Amino acid sequence: MMDIADIQTLHTQVLWAAFAVSVVFGFIAQRTQFCTMGAISDIINMGAWTRMRMWGMAVGVASMGFYFMGWLGWIDTSQTIYGSGRIIWLSAVVGGSLFGFGMVLASGCGSKTLVRIGAGSLKSLVVFFVMGFAAYATLRGVLAVLRVNTVDLVAFDIAAGGTLPMWMASALGLEPGTAGLLTALILGGPLVIWALMGEDFRSANNLLGGVGLGLVIAAMWWVSGHMAFVAEHPETLESVYLATNTGRMESLTFTAPMAYTLDWLILFSDKSNVLTLGVVTVAGVVVGAFAQAWLGGSFRWEGFRSTQDTALHMGGAFCMGVGGVTALGCTVGQGLSGLSTLSLTSAIAVAGIVLGAMGGVRFQLWLLERE
Repeated sequence: MMDIADIQTLHTQVLWAAFAVSVVFGFIAQRTQFCTMGAISDIINMGAWTRMRMWGMAVGVASMGFYFMGWLGWIDTSQTIYGSGRIIWLSAVVGGSLFGFGMVLASGCGSKTLVRIGAGSLKSLVVFFVMGFAAYATLRGVLAVLRVNTVDLVAFDIAAGGTLPMWMASALGLEPGTAGLLTALILGGPLVIWALMGEDFRSANNLLGGVGLGLVIAAMWWVSGHMAFVAEHPETLESVYLATNTGRMESLTFTAPMAYTLDWLILFSDKSNVLTLGVVTVAGVVVGAFAQAWLGGSFRWEGFRSTQDTALHMGGAFCMGVGGVTALGCTVGQGLSGLSTLSLTSAIAVAGIVLGAMGGVRFQLWLLERE
């Protein structure tokens, strides 16, 4: 059995591994201009589906990678927050819609905000602080009380669990690992094929975004679900996933981690306030994006254009902070990590994000028409 010194060493190794994976995410996202908000905007404004195909391929690759590792026995695919049998559908719809609307006003989602900070955007730095504050208030503050006593109360329970493979295993009597891999191949495979069907999509950059980011999500599942797993902690004698905020394995997500990052920075001298996966991944994405922007010659300082621009970005950041926590994730947390588990709640949240983003795009067009 591991002793405390071994646990501390492993904890540090897990954090460095998570940081490295998130650096790769930031590098690829900056290089490929990966952006869910941009993908939705491209479809609405230009009828262009290239960036949406990149997103679809990333989801397909991530889901197949996640359940392939489960089939091999490397990770326990049921040990995520997305696998809960309690489907908080109203929180997913309301939170997702708020997040989607906000990300349009703030020029991108949480991950895009971090990528833009790395590329020199000072207004994205403001978005980060406002979004982190709003997320913290929704996690533990006055907005948390409102959330818990309203939308979180509206839910329904599924005995088999909250993901499609759990239902399949229960309904067909299959072994969970087999059910997971089959479902991922059935749903994730067509997403990859659909992405490749686009003639404009088949370029090295787009493939890097789709395949690369999908593998990054899977890699983070491995770090938190395999590398960080301790079957018997020497103090509690219980199994534990080291360095996670949820106590379960985690992949990339950025709304709550922004709040945790602010908490860590403000309460740094508190010895009980330790680094977690969420905090180091926030830093890693910024570092990765900075590296790519600097090497690619695209690093530029950027500020707000006007008072209206400032107000829109701050309002959008607030909506993202509240919405991302309410929906249990952002376009990466629910849209990539959550969907990679084939979770019903994640699918509902993503639908809400898309609806909210469509509303945000139309709101911006209305503003332009008034000028």
